[in-house]
Amino acid sequence: MKDLFDIRDRLALVTGSTRGLGNALARGLAERGARVILHGRRQEAADEAARTLAAETGAQVDAVAFDVTDAEAVKAATAALIERLGVPDILVNNAGLQKRAPFNDFDPADWDAVLATNLSSAFYVSRALSPAMSERGSGKIVNVGSVQSKLARETIVPYAASKGGVALLTQGMAADLARYGIQVNCLSPGYFQTDMNQALWQDADFNAWIEKRTPAQRWGQVEELVGTLVYLCSGASNFVSGQNVFVDGGMTSVV
Repeated sequence: MKDLFDIRDRLALVTGSTRGLGNALARGLAERGARVILHGRRQEAADEAARTLAAETGAQVDAVAFDVTDAEAVKAATAALIERLGVPDILVNNAGLQKRAPFNDFDPADWDAVLATNLSSAFYVSRALSPAMSERGSGKIVNVGSVQSKLARETIVPYAASKGGVALLTQGMAADLARYGIQVNCLSPGYFQTDMNQALWQDADFNAWIEKRTPAQRWGQVEELVGTLVYLCSGASNFVSGQNVFVDGGMTSVV
C-alpha cells in the first residue's frame, strides 16, 4: 500500500506556485520526493522561490516563467521545459486570479482576465504537455477548482464561472485523455487562509459566516490539501479520472 502513494522522483510542474496556495501544493509534492518545477510570471521571483523551497526541503527544485494566458508563450516555454528537464509526470494547473465587484458593475476587462487566468490557462498548459504525456503513455493532471465550481456567491461571478468551467474542462479532458494513460482530476478547495483570501479571513463578519457555514466550523489550512493532491498524483488514483474532489470541511455537502 505504501508504494501506491509513492511520487518520489516524479517530475511535477505547478503553475502559479511562487507563493500562496500553489507554493504550498508544490512544497507538499517536494517533501514527498517529487522533482518540482515552480512557475510564475517573472523568472526572478520563480528562481527565488525555487531556491527557498530547495533549501527548506532538500528537494530538487527548478523554475520557469511564462504567461499562462498567452497560448503561444505557453507552447514555447513548455517545449523548452521538455527539452531541458523532460516530460512532466505531473501537471498541477493552479494559476488563478480573483476580482470582486457586484455583477452590474463588473468591468468586462476584469471578466476576461479572470476567465483567461483561471480557465483558459489550464487548457493552454494541458494542451501543450498532453501530447508528450500521451506518447509516453502516462501522466497526472490536476486542475485546481474551488467550492465555487459548485456554489455561487455574490460579487465573484467571473470566478465562479471560471471554476465551474474548470470542473467541466476536467471531465472533458478525462474523456479524451484516459485512453492514453493520463488521469485528469479536479482538486477543489473550500475556504482556506491564503493570500488571495486575506481580506476575507481578516473580516470578522465573514470569518463568523465561514465558521457557521462550514460543518468543520473553521477555515482550511493549505497543508490539508496535500494528502488529496498526493493521492491524485500517485499510482493510487490510476483508475480515477474526471472527478472533482472537494476538500472543504463539508461545505458543499450541506445547505
